[in-house]
Amino acid sequence: MKKDIVLKINGEERELSVEPRQTLLDVIRNNLGLTGTKEGCGNGNCGTCAVLIDGKAVSSCLMLAVEAVGHEIMTIEGLAQPGKIHPLQQAFIEEGAIQCGFCSPGMILTAKAFLDTNPHPTEEQARQAIAGNLCRCTGYDKIVHAIMKVGAK
Repeated sequence: MKKDIVLKINGEERELSVEPRQTLLDVIRNNLGLTGTKEGCGNGNCGTCAVLIDGKAVSSCLMLAVEAVGHEIMTIEGLAQPGKIHPLQQAFIEEGAIQCGFCSPGMILTAKAFLDTNPHPTEEQARQAIAGNLCRCTGYDKIVHAIMKVGAK
């Protein structure tokens, strides 16, 4: 039996009818068509599906959509401003931190949550912040350089 809910995603309230067992990831991708959030492992170990919930990086594959009611949700689509990408997105491009791009949305949102609480991190802190996000292409150095570049501003 479906449940009617309202989710605030990327600053916009969206009314939905969802199955109580649907994950936030499933609703974001399939009900709302926001496909920037990717499914990786499906069990919260890779960070690919990370979104921000009230500013904190959360694995959307582990959260039910009904649990997100009343919270601010940000996906990668909500990060940029009209006509201007976010400084983290720009740094990822400039540093070559995006290769296949599959992990990038979750990695960028995790980095944003980290930099919001620690705007001038050490390299070790940046590496620790993204430790829950898997990337098979870059070897992490370029990702860390992008995070440090934004943290230095």
